[in-house]
Amino acid sequence: MSRSRGRVIETVENVFSQSENIASEDMLFSYRGILYPALISSPETLEALKSFETRSDDVILAGYPKTGTNWVGQIIEELESTDAKYTEEEMKERINAEKKLETFPRLEFGDPGIYERMKKLPSRRIIITHLPPHLLPPSILQSKAKILVLIRNPKDTAVSYYHFYNNMPVLPSFSSWDEYFSAFMNGKLAWGSYFDHLLEWNKYIDHERIMIISYEELKEVWYLIQIFFDESFLTHVGKDSASLLPRYYSLPGVAAFSFWYFFLYTGVVGNWKDLFSKVQNEEMDRKFEDCLGGTKLAAQMKYDMYCKA
Repeated sequence: MSRSRGRVIETVENVFSQSENIASEDMLFSYRGILYPALISSPETLEALKSFETRSDDVILAGYPKTGTNWVGQIIEELESTDAKYTEEEMKERINAEKKLETFPRLEFGDPGIYERMKKLPSRRIIITHLPPHLLPPSILQSKAKILVLIRNPKDTAVSYYHFYNNMPVLPSFSSWDEYFSAFMNGKLAWGSYFDHLLEWNKYIDHERIMIISYEELKEVWYLIQIFFDESFLTHVGKDSASLLPRYYSLPGVAAFSFWYFFLYTGVVGNWKDLFSKVQNEEMDRKFEDCLGGTKLAAQMKYDMYCKA
């Protein structure tokens, strides 16, 4: 098991237990016009984030929720660990340092003191965030750190986020897909508007240290990798999320909750067709064109290929 998986498993039950005692209306807070989960972040944490110190060898993985950050983060971690050829003692040191963070592996999660503790993490740090660029600490864009931005077509993102939202105890549930769809289209979800998020990243599409790649592209490449590479290689780079299920389902106290939906809801391209009505499909097409039509990022996403029925 990777060090990030272990950290998530150790943290998740504590957070879930806290969610039992919080009302739905108190599960989110607003910071600079965007909603965030109150049990895993706070306005004070996001204020403290402004002074975060980025290292030149950090790798930043950014993306709106459910665009593939968990899957790709796992691959990056495994590749980094394999490439660095850490000794057993060095790996123990890294694992122990990460345990002391006492939070989920996201830049914007935790208490305000998290960033002081992150200074003690050995290099190279793999840092994942759902924040748009204008809310990242200035040091990230000013440093020499490499930034990988994940994008995913809005229809599949919406469906995946819907399942996540309704199965994540720290987020308020929706009574129906229609209710959720309205919230998604109007940016009334944790981490705000999908469309605003992508518009902000489109400003950096030609930045020399920022690489933007689509979930759909990665899925195509991953399909070829699984055909041409052997089992030992795939084991090192996160062969398949399904292999995690036995471990997650065995967690005490999680029987009533599907951990599969928590982080690893199926990432099949085109799942949106199962939930979108004709009216919703047309509304999304118009919204995408109005917000992102003509941008380089939209062209890279290949909207017509993946989002036209």
